Amino acid sequence: MNPYVEKVLNDTIAKNGHEKEFIQAVTEVFESLEAVIEAEPKYEKHAILERIVEPERVIQFRVPWIDDQGNYQVNRGYRVQFNSAIGPYKGGLRFHPSVTMGTLKFLGFEQTFKNSLTTLPMGGGKGGSDFNPKGKSNNEVMRFCQSFMTELCKHIGADTDVPAGDIGVGGREVGYLFGQYKRIRNEFVGVLTGKAREFGGSRIRPEATGYGTVYFAQYMLEKLGQEIKGKTVALSGFGNVAWGAAQKLVQLGAKVVAISGPDGYIYDEKGMTQEGVDYMLELRASNNDVVEPYAAKFGATFVKGRKPWEVKCDIAFPCAIQNELNEEDAKTLVANGCIMVVETSNMGCTADAAKYLNNTITFAPGKAANAGGVAVSGLEMSQNSMRLSWTNEEVDEKLKAIMKEIHDNAYDTAEKYGRKGDYIFGANVAGFIKVAEAMIAQGHC
Repeated sequence: MNPYVEKVLNDTIAKNGHEKEFIQAVTEVFESLEAVIEAEPKYEKHAILERIVEPERVIQFRVPWIDDQGNYQVNRGYRVQFNSAIGPYKGGLRFHPSVTMGTLKFLGFEQTFKNSLTTLPMGGGKGGSDFNPKGKSNNEVMRFCQSFMTELCKHIGADTDVPAGDIGVGGREVGYLFGQYKRIRNEFVGVLTGKAREFGGSRIRPEATGYGTVYFAQYMLEKLGQEIKGKTVALSGFGNVAWGAAQKLVQLGAKVVAISGPDGYIYDEKGMTQEGVDYMLELRASNNDVVEPYAAKFGATFVKGRKPWEVKCDIAFPCAIQNELNEEDAKTLVANGCIMVVETSNMGCTADAAKYLNNTITFAPGKAANAGGVAVSGLEMSQNSMRLSWTNEEVDEKLKAIMKEIHDNAYDTAEKYGRKGDYIFGANVAGFIKVAEAMIAQGHC
């Protein structure tokens, strides 16, 4: 490894070694940068690596709220404003018991490069809380969101930091958060994305990450002289991302044979239909994220407590959460004839799994493949600024164009450096260069 890259990586590990996911994300990016750093000594001169691994601002605060029994509850709230070199901080809010500062630093770091790849003027950020909305009443969720935003509103704004939804933060939560921001600040601005269409939300935003990852897969297949129609697909996850991916895959003629939830996965040899896609949404709307009822309704096989990567498929889309697909899973997929893995959750593969897949079959990293969600969030910001609302077709066409730009940028960058077909390398380098050049242009900030 280049001595400068190695030194900064070792210093970062020494300072943040307890934040395993953050170190994993930094290591993956740094491993791609050696050729760029050696070709451009100015990055070392301007201490870009030292600066790019440090968030510009980290905010932690308490979130007191009252449950339906009248008891006080206290959670932790966070916002990591990682990098604003190319635009206001942009990244989701995650409400989940697993949320820690280290989790959000990893997500904010990844978001910086993902947003860079979209071609839109957005910096990187992430936030959230260890609050769990599952099992809470609407009133409890509302009270929590109002308390959370009472503090967060001091640090965000339409031209400063524009959060969105993420795990545990859907349309309901975004509505409560937006309402509290508007009440406190007395301004109606596009400070949050993922809003309902009635008050400034963009069409196809809930589906956007899933749609985008399928478009990215299409462009990868084109490079291989293949098409997505007729391909068998395994999906993990049961949220907006997996639902959007399933919907677009079915529309394009792919055969979705597996979906999963926390209880296990279902195998449907016939392939999912649009009725099945609609039922996914119905189950989720009832706050039921288990997949077993799907198997009963459509005559599919339910496999309890296991992951869908043991199913024979052409393409796998991990859509659930970070590090959900390990090296053993990856080897099983390849042994069963899988030709492509499209990482759709943020850092959905462990480091070992990603390296194995990247060296064995065609692999897309999440920062490139799952950028469709934040891309449409960026389009929502544009619509809010112009006080306009585009049609489904307009948003979808813009999303397809952005995903093609991301794909081609990653592909061409890898080819330029003699790493043709290495999407991890291409995405990391392309995302890094744009941010680094902006940082240099803006001086010591």
